[in-house]
Amino acid sequence: MLRCLTRLVIMSNLMKSIFDFESIQKLLSSPKFTFCYDALHGVAGAYAKRIFVEELGAQESSLLNCVPKEDFGGGHPDPNLTYAKELVARMGLGKSNSEVEPPEFGAAADGDADRNMILGKRFFVTPSDSVAIIAANAVEAIPYFSAGLKGVARSMPTSAALDVVAKNLNLKFFEVPTGWKFFGNLMDAGLCSVCGEESFGTGSDHIREKDGIWAVLAWLSILAYKNRENLDGGKLVTVEDIVRNHWAAYGRHYYTRYDYENVDAGAAKELMACLVKLQSSLAEVNEIISGIKSDVSKVVHADEFEYKDPVDGSISKHQGIRYLFEDGSRLIFRLSGTGSEGATIRLYIEQYEKDPSKNWKRFSRCTCSSCSSCSGAF
Repeated sequence: MLRCLTRLVIMSNLMKSIFDFESIQKLLSSPKFTFCYDALHGVAGAYAKRIFVEELGAQESSLLNCVPKEDFGGGHPDPNLTYAKELVARMGLGKSNSEVEPPEFGAAADGDADRNMILGKRFFVTPSDSVAIIAANAVEAIPYFSAGLKGVARSMPTSAALDVVAKNLNLKFFEVPTGWKFFGNLMDAGLCSVCGEESFGTGSDHIREKDGIWAVLAWLSILAYKNRENLDGGKLVTVEDIVRNHWAAYGRHYYTRYDYENVDAGAAKELMACLVKLQSSLAEVNEIISGIKSDVSKVVHADEFEYKDPVDGSISKHQGIRYLFEDGSRLIFRLSGTGSEGATIRLYIEQYEKDPSKNWKRFSRCTCSSCSSCSGAF
């Protein structure tokens, strides 16, 4: 018990050294702003009560499933639109419409509190957009970054939303293979301040790991900063406002992932080999694409992603097959688990739209049943 209390105090003090708790307190105490956090019965529950309720003054009723349980209450502790069902329904993104007005801000954690999901009222923020928006607003909204960002990084399958922010803000940018150790090397070397991956992991160099509580506080800090003059009067700047303003400034990356599981391992390897072979003739690839849909941009580059670590010089090969389009769109294929039980092929689809007038599409909820990080709920 003493060890647990010590960890809570250390975590709380660390977050206080990074964020402006006073401004977040003001936001959470405003009658205009409502908040909901779902720990999915993982370890984040203990930290949520300490930080959000005891330190920041949120109502305890704002917390969902914050009693840690060994079996996670019979649920699946994965912070996405499929498994965080209670939070999704409360935020107005469920199948049935509720007469109760959803909170302005919602978030979920996974079992060990390192991953996160961010939601607004009837609005889902993709992990790819989330890390890009945090990076774009970090210097103004988060005291820890007031001197500037050292650099930013994302995993290769994650959308290129962060790339656009890095280019516009003249930041060092790194695209790394899947695996947090690659971010860790960059942070240890002082090359990266903010990083993230499409599988709901976001973090910074305050620790050498992804941090779900940090990500939620980062979003609350951005909301507090954007509403610093609105809480006593005026219209609240919402999560949706922040995301749509970001799209207007940087363009929008429509993004989804499909997982094809238990595929015959031999057939999966043949498919990947065929995709690599096709890369030798982009003219043939573009002919196939134009035959399916004539108004799609051309593929201008294709490769099998390889990464040379700028810190230790190690080389990671065969990290995924990329097809990169002229307009910034991408198709990514990754293969995992090629043992006797079958393989999983992950397909990442990304379309970039720079024109703000075309970034209007909105669905009430995610309707995709086969992907884990869908941007189908806009």
